[in-house]
Amino acid sequence: MLPFTARLSPKLYHLHRSFTTRNPIPATFLRGGTSKGVFLNRAHLPEDQSQWGPIFLGIMGSPDTANGLQINGMGGGISSLSKICVVGSASAEQKAQGIDAEYTFVQVGIRDTTIDLSGNCGNLSSMIGVFAMDEGFCSRDPSALSDGSTTTIRVHNTNTNKTIDTTFPVTFAGGSLQPKLDLPQTTMAGVPGKASQITLEFISPAGARTGKLLPTEKPLDSVNTHDQEIPVSLVDATNPTVFVTYADLCRVLRPLSLLDFSVPDSRELMESIRRAGAIKMGLDPEMQAQPKIAVLSPSCNPDHDINVHAFSMGVLHKAVPMTVGLCLGVAAKVEGTLAWELTKSMGLGKAEESEFIRIKHPSGIVEVGADFGADGEVLKAKVVRTGRRIMKGVVWW
Repeated sequence: MLPFTARLSPKLYHLHRSFTTRNPIPATFLRGGTSKGVFLNRAHLPEDQSQWGPIFLGIMGSPDTANGLQINGMGGGISSLSKICVVGSASAEQKAQGIDAEYTFVQVGIRDTTIDLSGNCGNLSSMIGVFAMDEGFCSRDPSALSDGSTTTIRVHNTNTNKTIDTTFPVTFAGGSLQPKLDLPQTTMAGVPGKASQITLEFISPAGARTGKLLPTEKPLDSVNTHDQEIPVSLVDATNPTVFVTYADLCRVLRPLSLLDFSVPDSRELMESIRRAGAIKMGLDPEMQAQPKIAVLSPSCNPDHDINVHAFSMGVLHKAVPMTVGLCLGVAAKVEGTLAWELTKSMGLGKAEESEFIRIKHPSGIVEVGADFGADGEVLKAKVVRTGRRIMKGVVWW
């Protein structure tokens, strides 16, 4: 495993200014979707991102080589709980483009010192606009909005160089408009109770890491593993993902115990396919966060359109990483992909007739949507999430 500094972009090594990071550092702990993360103000961190590693590892309690529980920090021992978002004000140029804030997502290793900036987190993206308003990075004119209405905050993600709109309810409090997250508007699989609806729209999500929706320019490709050719769809929308079907794994792999996702052999198999897909997509196979890998199977119930089991950082996800869900929603509308074939073969017509695709994952069902232009360009990918403020204070690192 490479040290964390080797996993940051070379352009980030440049030291811009002398800076002493406070310890403890101001922090907010938030749930976004089915993930939780520590949100930090970019102004409280060194400008040189290569100096972020020790701070983030200390905050999360990594590496926890003995137990993988991150018992000494804020992490929770699984990838969806080992995340940090660094949020700051938009530049003057960005503000002129209607962008309200900018953020960088960081996936922190659990048993190792990995600091991975290679992709974005769809779940935590739902709370960037809320945090930006809470921190005063942006505001809305109270006279232009009424209590109980919604506002849209446009943010720029530095990991993927993409723009995301987050829309959520606001209320008057303390003489200003503030996000209102506790309205009983909607539920989401994997989270108890009802909360305010947060609508996420990823603008022009194709080519988030590779520059192309289909990095190999083919909707259906293949990779070699266990001396067998496995059909895959390599799709890059919101985040790059390697899609494979359960049926194809059953067809070519023996013993079938390899398909028990709870056993180590299965995780090793998925990782070998993911790494082969990464190479074909022109990505670094050592970066475990990108691309992700997801196993697809057809629907067996009218309440959903397709089944998915996704792996994150080498472990089966308890729900679905939201960027994988969004990528799947896009893939299901691209003719020839595995996702398109599965939804088409069920006679559902969802990829063509409905705005949303209903995806069943281990914790329930999520609806994701994708809008395409007449020329086939992906205009946006969208999903509904909920979020909650959990803690605001300081964290030691």
